[in-house]
Amino acid sequence: MADKSVKKVVLAYSGGLDTSIILKWLQTEYGAEVITFTADLGQGEEIEPARAKALAAGVKPENIFIEDVREEFVRDFVFPMFRANTVYEGQYLLGTSIARPLIAKKQIEIARKMGADAVSHGATGKGNDQVRFELGYYGLEPDITVIAPWREWNFKSREALLDFAEKHQIQITKDKRGEAPFSVDANLLHSSSEGKVLEDPAVEAPEFVHMRTIAPEDAPDKPTIITIDFEKGDPVAIDGVKMSPATLLTKLNELGRDNGIGRLDLVENRFVGMKSRGVYETPGGTILLAAHRGIESITLDRGAMHLKDELMPKYATLVYNGFWFSPEREMLQAAIDYSQEKVAGQVRVKLYKGNVTVIGRTSPYSLYDQDLVTFEEGKVAYDHRDAGGFIKLNALRLRVLAKRDKRG
Repeated sequence: MADKSVKKVVLAYSGGLDTSIILKWLQTEYGAEVITFTADLGQGEEIEPARAKALAAGVKPENIFIEDVREEFVRDFVFPMFRANTVYEGQYLLGTSIARPLIAKKQIEIARKMGADAVSHGATGKGNDQVRFELGYYGLEPDITVIAPWREWNFKSREALLDFAEKHQIQITKDKRGEAPFSVDANLLHSSSEGKVLEDPAVEAPEFVHMRTIAPEDAPDKPTIITIDFEKGDPVAIDGVKMSPATLLTKLNELGRDNGIGRLDLVENRFVGMKSRGVYETPGGTILLAAHRGIESITLDRGAMHLKDELMPKYATLVYNGFWFSPEREMLQAAIDYSQEKVAGQVRVKLYKGNVTVIGRTSPYSLYDQDLVTFEEGKVAYDHRDAGGFIKLNALRLRVLAKRDKRG
């Protein structure tokens, strides 16, 4: 039942059919003044039409917020996540998950500025995004009222939603009257497709689903070789050319797209309890992950590297489940960031038909000592005989166990 005490609500608004319906529903059901927020996250679509649609729906000009947040998104969310080499369930680079806390943060900022008492989103009651948005809201503004229309309204079918749209003169494109083949979420890090033609995990995804990459078999027969420079764990230049975070990721996306890199067909475990199948494309992120691990391989101490690898699954789960603004994520981030102080240098990467291969790495902080690892006589003293005692000490408990078992 609508809370009639709500006077102003900040809606995460894309300008698409679903959020246009939600906008009108908030006006009619709550009688609330709606403030719209539309974020340019690098989704590859023109977002300015959202302004005209909001105006047509009766939103005041001063209540329409459209913001280019691409640089903030990459600098403050994507890059910190990649410092941890973050992958969920061994494969997913969390492109959707990492965008939600930024949108939530912006909505709360607008709510404070405009004196709004509620925020709203268009996530359904079956998915993870409702959790991510709302944990973000409450983590930043604990007493905010959250309106989740998909959990509240009485529409029983898509047809009922479309009838509501027609009744309130919300424009419906012809393809919306049929069943959409799949749903898409996109930003500068990735694109995500799920539903409809992708619901059977036994069936290969049609080629038309892929929108960020060419097929690996159609990629050039000649490899592309690039260099990526790092400072404190973050990429700062490609082929020696310094770039801003969003510009650099855009360039990596182009390189990945042209070489068929970054496709993933995944059945994942949602936080809400069900499994779902999604097709993800993360071309630039896939290159970045390989390159970052490459520079870490010569700059991180073994203990620090192995500890990071142990912490990463916990960090990934926190991001996936929506706990970006939690103290445990911030604690892990502090440890990860400390580890990156000397993760600097250059990585040479080969891109070829869907594959990313690190073929060279250099750093002023390199821990790689050729004199230690060479098969030739090195300048640094390493007594091979020392290894015997090392092995015997490590084998001691195994020998004790073996003697006991032999007696038995």
